[in-house]
Amino acid sequence: MDRKKRVVLITGVAGGIGSATARLFADVGWHVVGVDRRQVDNLAGVAHFIHADIAQAEAFDPIFEVITANEGRLDALVNNAAIQICKPLIETTLEEWDATMASNVRSAFLAVCLAYPLLKQSRGAIVNVSSVHAVATSVGVAAYAASKGALLALTRAMALEFGPASIRVNAVLPGAVDTPMLHAGLNRGHMHGSSIDALVRGLGRKHVMGRVGQAEEIAQTILFLADNARSSFMTGQALVVDGGATARLSTE
Repeated sequence: MDRKKRVVLITGVAGGIGSATARLFADVGWHVVGVDRRQVDNLAGVAHFIHADIAQAEAFDPIFEVITANEGRLDALVNNAAIQICKPLIETTLEEWDATMASNVRSAFLAVCLAYPLLKQSRGAIVNVSSVHAVATSVGVAAYAASKGALLALTRAMALEFGPASIRVNAVLPGAVDTPMLHAGLNRGHMHGSSIDALVRGLGRKHVMGRVGQAEEIAQTILFLADNARSSFMTGQALVVDGGATARLSTE
């Protein structure tokens, strides 16, 4: 690789937001390292793909050993990997709760601990992909909401601890975005429609902007927060990107 290129590590890179983010970073000249538990080939924008399940704690040492050996630097870490369990809280099993926390929160903790030396050297940035469910949620996604709330609190704590090392830490809180995760969530039965497309359109009409978001729109926010040339005086912040959904009173 070109050692002058900035390097970003994106977890959950095969998902809707992850893949859109990889393409955008590559388009603006970054070297993209992508991690996903699914084995994918020739993912657009990803220069170096690492197949690993970061819900497993033992996955991290090999990932960063490979990055240190191959790339030799890291300028941004995007903690994007997540799973969503769609069921009532009292029906959620301990295994499902633990799996959600391991994938959505513990993975970010482990990643930043190992990324820290490289990010300190580059004065880089961390972007945690939280969710509007961290601040306003709905029925049937309690484990997911709890994990995203924890990630938001962790973002602020990281910002305080890493500030002296000139590492910025921010979070993006996407609302409803047209991705496979949204489609799976709509299937949990809290909305009605004849097809996924109809469900997505119906959900979109509830937004101030009249539609759900696109993964590329979240990617633009992630790039903004990751790039020191664009957001150099921002840390410990949460950017909500939800088409105005959380601006409206539920009673309106």
